[in-house]
Amino acid sequence: MTSTKSDKTALELLAPARNLECGKAAIDHGADAVYIGAESFGARAAAGNPVDDIAELCAYAHVFGARVYVTVNTIIYDNETAETERLINRLYAAGADAILVQDMGVLQMSLPPIELHASTQTDNRTAGKTAWLASKGFSRVVLARELSIDEIRRIHEEVPGVELEAFVHGALCVSYSGLCYASQYCFRRSANRGECAQFCRLKFNLEDAGGRVVVSGRHLLSLKDMCRIDYLEQLAEAGVTSFKIEGRLKDVAYVKNVTAAYSRKLDEIISRNPSRYRRASLGKCAYTFTPRLDKTFNRGFTSYFADGRRGGIASFITPKATGEHVGHVKEIRQGWFTVAGTASFANGDGLCFVDGDGVLAGFRVNRVDGNKIFPLKMPQSLRRGMELYRNSDQAFEKILSRKSAERKIAVSMSLAETAYGFRLSMEAENGTTACAEAVTEKQQAEKPQRENIVKQLSKLGTTPFECAGIKFEPESFNFFIPSSTLAELRRTAADKLVGELRSQLPRSRRHDVGQSSQNPPRYPEQFSYQYNIANKLARRFYEKEQTDAPQPAFELKQPEEALIMQCRHCIRYSLGHCAKHGGKPSAWREPLYLRMDDGRRFRLQFDCNKCQMNIFAE
Repeated sequence: MTSTKSDKTALELLAPARNLECGKAAIDHGADAVYIGAESFGARAAAGNPVDDIAELCAYAHVFGARVYVTVNTIIYDNETAETERLINRLYAAGADAILVQDMGVLQMSLPPIELHASTQTDNRTAGKTAWLASKGFSRVVLARELSIDEIRRIHEEVPGVELEAFVHGALCVSYSGLCYASQYCFRRSANRGECAQFCRLKFNLEDAGGRVVVSGRHLLSLKDMCRIDYLEQLAEAGVTSFKIEGRLKDVAYVKNVTAAYSRKLDEIISRNPSRYRRASLGKCAYTFTPRLDKTFNRGFTSYFADGRRGGIASFITPKATGEHVGHVKEIRQGWFTVAGTASFANGDGLCFVDGDGVLAGFRVNRVDGNKIFPLKMPQSLRRGMELYRNSDQAFEKILSRKSAERKIAVSMSLAETAYGFRLSMEAENGTTACAEAVTEKQQAEKPQRENIVKQLSKLGTTPFECAGIKFEPESFNFFIPSSTLAELRRTAADKLVGELRSQLPRSRRHDVGQSSQNPPRYPEQFSYQYNIANKLARRFYEKEQTDAPQPAFELKQPEEALIMQCRHCIRYSLGHCAKHGGKPSAWREPLYLRMDDGRRFRLQFDCNKCQMNIFAE
């Protein structure tokens, strides 16, 4: 996303919005763009929004030059294609800047000239796939979370004309996105339809080929949450221009805190590289709090595969939030205990610890008296010396429950004498201008008036602007102007500037189909059902791409041999038994199996050539 006015690269912070409130909060706290679900067909079925709300969010965001992307990234059934086409056209009319797409049947529809982004649900992990998507009209590709920075760099070098968007924060799916069929297989809830049942957060036993239990009752597929705030500059250097925060099911406090933290980090990077980077939108944010990533929902943090394969990415003990480390238990008495650490606590805080059986236990603080903490119910397994975590901070949440940020665009003003009165001009930081004129009698002032004029014109109040300076034309300007006239000039110019800023944001940067290569690449080969073809339009699309038409989607026809997950996370590696990475020899006999509490088993296949773990349903 490089500016047409500058050779600086625009860096975009992309925040999630569960609803209109979260979307506006994201903009207020520094997001350059927001992604939100519409009424249907979004990969988070529980986070849909009326088109009217999306239109209001677009109007709000566009003043700041921020964009709104709408998720239409589920697979679509035949009886839904007409509705999907109508929805996309309504979203374009509402002002949406792009739609995120998974189902290639969308490309066969009669679409408005809206920008297309390839959702991470299209499994984007190679330069070949990125080039193929570009050849089909996608201007942006949302990369697989599993990619390393070096892998991202290679994709950018091979396909430089496509915008790359990468996740930098939030929950991690253990399977490559778009290729997880576990929820559909086990619970008839399709992840490709926005109905993930969180299969990967369940407890499993790990058994070997002889039925011996290797690991008992652990969350073997549950990953920690991603946090790449310290990798943003490296990602930008590798070619990423949009930094995506996961969380369309998260609350507004999460959106405020995480957006503010990453926005401040991007500003730091740009301040060190002012000739190289710029923000993708306008305005500066002032916060009433200091962002702290560990104070909102998290399962512990991992940079995932940013630097390649590393240990510590999984959370076998619990899939629940652990929060911030606040110290260790110092003393336990009847009904209360003390903590060794610097944290202060409040009534209602949520605390947790890992007990002697390796299980996360939590409790609520009922009362705090000095350094004594009185739980609502004293946990029986709490012991002296145990590490303590806080996953609900009442004081922090109270701050975020109120207005916690204000975003303003700097404007320069010019007040000039005209033949019939006065003209006020406002110029925003990006050069956009608006004027207002007052036809009135001009009276030379007996006393200096500039101080009062500056005071009146600077009262920008609830507008999105703040005054960066006022100059007068001519320089000898010294007229008496009633405060009411100045207020009307200010209001009119500000309203016009809002309209100009909204109208000047480009509506479409649609990628030209077929222009990315003289010999467009072919879609990578894979199991036939993994094309996720759920409607006739998608089938027609793929019939043009290859000779043999793929089979229907897993949701329509379950294959005999079901590969339900492809994972870069490897249980064998996490347990220290990967020969490729210097692990110890294991005593088990493969294949290994995951067994659910209800007895169902899933075979693990370790594809060491691809450094990948595959999960098959029996």
